[in-house]
Amino acid sequence: MADGDYERGRGREIAAIAAELRRFAAGRSAAAARTSVLVLNGWSASPRAWDLCRFPRERIFSYVDQLDGLPEARISAAEPGERFVLVGWSMGGSSALRLACRFPDRVAALVLVAATPRMMEDKETGWRGMSPHRLAALEYGLKATHGEGFFGAPEGTPNPYMMDSDDNLTRGLDYLRETDLRDELVRARLSCPARILQSERDGIVRADNARFLGSVIPDSTVEIVPGAEHALPVTVPGRIDAAVMHFLDAKSAKETNHE
Repeated sequence: MADGDYERGRGREIAAIAAELRRFAAGRSAAAARTSVLVLNGWSASPRAWDLCRFPRERIFSYVDQLDGLPEARISAAEPGERFVLVGWSMGGSSALRLACRFPDRVAALVLVAATPRMMEDKETGWRGMSPHRLAALEYGLKATHGEGFFGAPEGTPNPYMMDSDDNLTRGLDYLRETDLRDELVRARLSCPARILQSERDGIVRADNARFLGSVIPDSTVEIVPGAEHALPVTVPGRIDAAVMHFLDAKSAKETNHE
């Protein structure tokens, strides 16, 4: 092979390697810039609960998905640099808190909607939650009405609830009875920012539960929604949209300022 042919061939090889490196770097930059929004639904909740919300999202994880560990699997499989805004409603808010404690480097922000670290009352500590009798009434009411008009969903809006198998409903109720994240949150001192939305008239999650979350998440704001009930994704979707977009827009602005 002539020297010129060798040099030209070698040049093409180097150019191909350089192009591959540029594609690799671009892929890494895209992953680093990516923020995915994951929605964690409430117990017995239908995906239709989020029909009126307009914020971009990758996926809605049902309460059964959460019990089966699918959100953990998604975050564990994240690309390098990828981070998440977690939007959790009711039981999904509890899941979002667990994930933030477990994956502090992956969770960019939390939007907690009618969320609580402990659903049930705790008379020893004075924690205001549901009594076992009220939880049983909740289950009965859901099954009796199939969710229609239940939990304060206004007439003419999407039914945010769904019927499921008795086994799955029971699994979810067991989670609600047993989960208590208060001590873990106090120890964790989460560094991610949080927007906490809570109805003042929620008969399932008390407003002071939201204030507790505000006290243990340093970078957080608590918004108490006048009136309303538990189904905030249906009753105040615009407020949830604004909370999610606040974090996505803040991230976009930060990236622009660094360019």
